[in-house]
Amino acid sequence: MVLHFDPKQCLPSSAELPDSDDTPVDNELQNLIPNLLEAILAMVWPHRLDWFFGVDMGIYYDPAKPAIVPDGFLSLGVERFIGEDGRLSYVFWEEDNIAPTLALEVVSKTYGGEYERKKAIYADLGIRYYAVYLPKPRRKRQPLEVYALIDGSYQRLEGNPVWLPEIGLALGRERGTYLGREREWLYWYAQDGTRLPTPEELAQQAEAKAKQAQTQADQAQAQVEQAQAQVEQAQAQVEQAQAQVEQAQAQADRLAEKLRELGIDPNGV
Repeated sequence: MVLHFDPKQCLPSSAELPDSDDTPVDNELQNLIPNLLEAILAMVWPHRLDWFFGVDMGIYYDPAKPAIVPDGFLSLGVERFIGEDGRLSYVFWEEDNIAPTLALEVVSKTYGGEYERKKAIYADLGIRYYAVYLPKPRRKRQPLEVYALIDGSYQRLEGNPVWLPEIGLALGRERGTYLGREREWLYWYAQDGTRLPTPEELAQQAEAKAKQAQTQADQAQAQVEQAQAQVEQAQAQVEQAQAQVEQAQAQADRLAEKLRELGIDPNGV
C-alpha cells in the first residue's frame, strides 16, 4: 500500500488560527491610512483578481510561531477573494507560500519594534518592500521611510513618492482630505508622480462634472428660449408691418374711391 502524505493537511487552517494578535490599535490612523490605500487600489485595479490588501490582519508564516500583524500589507499573485466572507488571516501555507509584496507599519504613540524586530521578520519572510510611516515626525526619522529588500537586507529608498516596480505604483505622502479629515495621508502615485485619486475625490469629480453638464444644459436651454423669444419678437414685428401695409392699402383704396366719386381717375396722369 502506498501512502500519500500531504504535510499541509497537518497544518492549522486559517479558520483555526486567530485572525490577529487581539492587540487593539492605539491610534485610529493605523486603520484609516491602510484602508485608504486599499480603497485607492480597488479603484485602480477594479478587474484584477490577483491581489489582496490586508488591514490589521495576522500573517502566519510558521505554525510554531504567533502571527505578525502589520497595519497593512499587499500581496500580489494571490486570489483577491476567498469565499463570501473573505480571509480570516493570511496563512503562508494556504497561499502557496507567497509572501506579501509590501508591508506597512504606522507608528503609534510609542514604538512597537517597527524599525528593529518587525523589520527583521519582514526581511526574513522575503517581503520585497517595507514602509514605516510616522504620523508625527520625530528626530532622526523621516515621516515615511520605504525600504527595499536587497540581498537579504532592507535598503532605504529615497524620494517622495517612491517608485515600487514590482507593484507598478509609487507610494508617497501629501496633505489631503479623507472621510472629511484634512491632514497628511499616504497615497498611491503613477510613475510620472501623478497622485491617484481617492474614491471620495472621484465621486466629487463626477459630481462636479454632473453639475457642469447641468449648467451647460441650463445655458443651452436659456439660449434656446432666448432664440425662441427673438423669433417670436421678429414674427410680431412682421405681423405689425403687415398690418401697417394693410392699413395703408385700405387708406389708399378709400382715397381712390373718393377721387372716382369726384370724377377724377386716381390712375390718371
